[in-house]
Amino acid sequence: MQVKSLKITRKELFALKERIRKRELTPEDYDILHALAETVDCLTEALKEKDTSLGRLCKYLFGAPTETARNVIKKPEENKERKNKTPAKGHGRRAASEYHGGKKVVIEHPSLHPGDQCPGCLKGKVYELAMPSVFVQLIGQAPFNATVFERKRLRCNLCGEVFVPKLPVEGKKHDETAASMLALLKYGCGLPLNRIDNLQESFGQPLSASTQWDILNASAFSLSPVVDAMMKFAAQGSLIHNDDTTMKVLSFLNQDSERKGVYTTAIVSKCEERRVALFMTGHNHAGENLTEVLKNRIKALAPPIQMCDASSMNTSKDFETILANCLAHARRQFVDIVDHFPDECRYVIEQFAQVYHNDTLTGQMTPEQRLSYHKEQSGPVMEDLKGWCERQLEEKKVEPNSELGKAVNYLLRHWKALTRFLEVPGAPLDNNICERGLKCAIRHRKNSLFYKTQRGAHVGDLFMSLIHTCQLQGVNPLAYLTWLLKNASDLKRAPENYLPWRYGKAPP
Repeated sequence: MQVKSLKITRKELFALKERIRKRELTPEDYDILHALAETVDCLTEALKEKDTSLGRLCKYLFGAPTETARNVIKKPEENKERKNKTPAKGHGRRAASEYHGGKKVVIEHPSLHPGDQCPGCLKGKVYELAMPSVFVQLIGQAPFNATVFERKRLRCNLCGEVFVPKLPVEGKKHDETAASMLALLKYGCGLPLNRIDNLQESFGQPLSASTQWDILNASAFSLSPVVDAMMKFAAQGSLIHNDDTTMKVLSFLNQDSERKGVYTTAIVSKCEERRVALFMTGHNHAGENLTEVLKNRIKALAPPIQMCDASSMNTSKDFETILANCLAHARRQFVDIVDHFPDECRYVIEQFAQVYHNDTLTGQMTPEQRLSYHKEQSGPVMEDLKGWCERQLEEKKVEPNSELGKAVNYLLRHWKALTRFLEVPGAPLDNNICERGLKCAIRHRKNSLFYKTQRGAHVGDLFMSLIHTCQLQGVNPLAYLTWLLKNASDLKRAPENYLPWRYGKAPP
């Protein structure tokens, strides 16, 4: 489509808007509006045909909020059913039992006790009910609360000696809980240090950004042995997920290096039913960082299952793995073009939906039982999908260089790795657990924009590894980090005794 060049100043555009508002358009205005409509139409087509990532952004802003099948595939009859459907449980007030981290105050009746005469009827006796009346109150406070101790000093008027009472607390200005909270806010919630600085200043309890960094940096030195132990444990995993995302480190910009790109790699390893998350930032890709982790692997162990997307940069060239590719990435190839090829994409997405439904039914099965179930239930579905893809190309129903042709070719080209869950016990369908882990790094990049130095990136990786591993294990990260810092001298000698799942247990 050829669009006529339109030249209009901001002042002229403002005047046009006024005439439209007053319904006083001139004959020349219709030519301008026609050109604007052509421009919008041209941009819409460009977004659809040339850049699917921008098209996906427009969907996020104006269309379906998620990529679930019911949002991607428009079915009017299903939309009517959803409107009449009863909301799922779990939406509404939070139960008082969920506030297990809050302070609990038990209030006794001021005048009555179990066994006393009822003041209402004056005949019966009162007894205690099993279910108390519960009220939850939330109060606002600063993340860091300062206590100012004023010690009265006494001085001898003869010898001049000054007497000062002892502090009721240890003589450390910054408690271990302050470092833990700071790490959780910065690397767990993505809150930049300058925003924490402004927040504390507004409460009249200042904590400057430079002081915050000093606390985090010193704490990272104490906790690094635990992360080293986590890396050794992760290397022995039977299933390893990995992926990376772009990152910016300012100190790297002035370096004369062959590589200019900077990435943060997330690795999630499953070993002995425990999951460990590791983050690494630098010039290396996900596959190279995986190689560094696998250097700690016991040679006698069988090759692990590696789950990642189909990028060659995610695989290790020095260590053998059983490669499995992410089914969600293959599905997204069709989700992005569903508006252009609705019938074809609907078929593919519905086939994937059957496989994912089958996988939800295997939650309590052993890996061998899960494999057998998928072979029986999902195997025929995937074979039908493969046959359909091959027919699209062989019968020339789709142009190979079109968007649909590229999506079909992607599926066929990586078919063996995409269907590893039909061959290997324990092979997952997708890499979503690693994608969720990468949100920690993406959240930091979105809010703080960059790391200033390589040391800053290392500190961020360390705390993200600890915090996200706690989240995967269901451990309170604030309590765990505080526990580590209070035992900093002991964990240097035996860091394996202070891994997240060891929290709250006595060392062996």
